[in-house]
Amino acid sequence: MKKKQPSTRHVETLSLAALRRLVGGLLEKTEEADTRLAKLEAENRTLREENEQLRLENTRLKIDNELLRDEIARLKNLPPKPPFKSSGMDKATDGKTGGGKGGKKKPRGPKRDTERVSREEVLGADVPAGSRFKGYETVLVRELILASEVVCYKRERWVMPDGKTLIAPLPEGVIGGFGPAVRRFCLVMHAQGQVTTERLTSILNGIGIEISKTQVVRLLTNGLDGFAAEDAAVLHAGLISAPYLSVDDTGARHARKNCYTTQIGGERFCVFRTTRTKSRLNFLSLLTGNYQDYVLNDAALNYLEEHGADLSLIARLRRGEPQRFANQVPFLEYLAQQGIDILADNTAVRALSEAGLWGAIRHHGLLANTVIISDDAGQFRVGNHGLCWVHAERLLQKLMPATPRQASQLDAMRDLVWCFYKALKAFKQKPSPGLGKAIRYRFDRIFSIRTDYQELDKLLARLYRRKDELLKVLDHPEIPLHTNASENDLRTVVTKRKISGGTMSRDGRIARDTMLGLMKTCRKLGLSFWHYLGDRLGLNAPGNSIPPLADLIAASS
Repeated sequence: MKKKQPSTRHVETLSLAALRRLVGGLLEKTEEADTRLAKLEAENRTLREENEQLRLENTRLKIDNELLRDEIARLKNLPPKPPFKSSGMDKATDGKTGGGKGGKKKPRGPKRDTERVSREEVLGADVPAGSRFKGYETVLVRELILASEVVCYKRERWVMPDGKTLIAPLPEGVIGGFGPAVRRFCLVMHAQGQVTTERLTSILNGIGIEISKTQVVRLLTNGLDGFAAEDAAVLHAGLISAPYLSVDDTGARHARKNCYTTQIGGERFCVFRTTRTKSRLNFLSLLTGNYQDYVLNDAALNYLEEHGADLSLIARLRRGEPQRFANQVPFLEYLAQQGIDILADNTAVRALSEAGLWGAIRHHGLLANTVIISDDAGQFRVGNHGLCWVHAERLLQKLMPATPRQASQLDAMRDLVWCFYKALKAFKQKPSPGLGKAIRYRFDRIFSIRTDYQELDKLLARLYRRKDELLKVLDHPEIPLHTNASENDLRTVVTKRKISGGTMSRDGRIARDTMLGLMKTCRKLGLSFWHYLGDRLGLNAPGNSIPPLADLIAASS
């Protein structure tokens, strides 16, 4: 039977034996408590490890679930859920503007049309006898007149002395029995209004113009050589004069095959080009504009050196003067003469073709000091290249932390990046060498941080390696920090793809790219696409002509 421990209330009255029993009992209790504490700590560590494993398993299940949802959506021909939300970084770093009422307000509504009144009507009123006339109350009303008109042209026919018959020509713009006004309406509604050919046919028939869908397609795709030439001139003017190019691409359908539409734009212009591939070779071919030649010069050889080509091959190609080839055929013949297997060595031929195109770009004076800004897609990484900060921050957003500590570290790093981005925006507004030096030092401090979150550390190291491209704005304050403008331009192409599907013929593909590009360019230049088409189709009144868009782009640079 266990001896009863003496009470500790009156320790001073206890005997020596009682004190020994008391101390011995306390030691036993301490040892038991230590044993229980060690056991609880071991159980706690086990539970923490199991909890972390469950968190990781939960994260993997979430990813697998999203992949399965996207696959189900793909099989049902539904759009997949985006893998991440919009960044919001650019909006969050915008300075708050005051809501004061300073400055004169712009007139709204019909008040803005006081100088554009085309017709006046006096409206009378039934008044009783003895009333006094007090003048007029002016009301401006905007009206739209859509009416069909059938014009009968009687063309004079003459028999010339040599026996040939001469017939007076039809007015310019008449195609297939339809006038230029019908064509302008179709082009505006299809390109800017995103109306399908079926609905456009129904609208015209409802107005009173009897026309078939086939004829509508002809009006939209045939005889656009003048517009295509102006679109090419717009690209050439942008490549020569624009301080930067913002580029991006998206999927497209042509001739029942998957293709890609590449957007090339700046502050004052935008063009679209749909091709079968989106490789770097294809992108360089687009940057050559109207030129089709290949040039082996210092720029081409430097391109090969930067991309790790064989030095012996570069030495064989180096000549005293640049070598220019009219197109791809003589260029490939020259490579074969230099001992390059153009049929089997695809890697070398691709690198040399890229170099030849880059040499042609520099030979013709294109992209002299132009910065190419992209979302870090490999095909756009050429020349003086800069990166989009919104896409860089989006990489942080795509990380999926498995523990609260990792989530806290990720949130702290995103806050640092947002603050740094705000400093870059301040530099753009007021550039200064001292501020640029401080920003570079701050970049090194932020992206050199290392944590116990392995994926975050790898991403920070990756962004640190792209320092020169991310800080391109410090050398060129005129360029934007993101490619939001490109994504906005491509939204029109995506909408067109969802509504009208793909194109089938070459004329249809060129017509889609040309008209969407010209529409976006007109918007950036502050021009009405309706009035632009009217001018090019000969419908505008004399004195309201619109200069070539390429001249407006060059003049604004």
